[in-house]
Amino acid sequence: MEIGKKIWVFPDTEMPPAGDSLLKGHESVIILNMNDVPAHAKMTLYFEDREPVTGIEVTVEPRRVRCLRTNNENDFVGFTIPQETQYAICLECDVPVVAQYGRLDTRQDNAAFYTVMGHSC
Repeated sequence: MEIGKKIWVFPDTEMPPAGDSLLKGHESVIILNMNDVPAHAKMTLYFEDREPVTGIEVTVEPRRVRCLRTNNENDFVGFTIPQETQYAICLECDVPVVAQYGRLDTRQDNAAFYTVMGHSC
């Protein structure tokens, strides 16, 4: 039985500034691979005022989860998401996976952390 989908879209993403809290503002894409083979994922980033960024490829090992921090160049193959920039993510995998997006925004005293499932195809 396959669990998950091969395409996930997150249309509302925005890298928050770090903030002054002990917990620093960040966002991440979490990929769960419940298969017996590696999941090879490709990401495309879409922006309002520029061409998409392509070529972001990651592997999630079999029966593992991988958290990709958008402010970590190692996770995004040398690319860093600019702070306070609205964009969207399309995640395409060669095997079905489950994907989730999370954002911690510490611009206010009451930090807000939320996660959302993407639209899957």
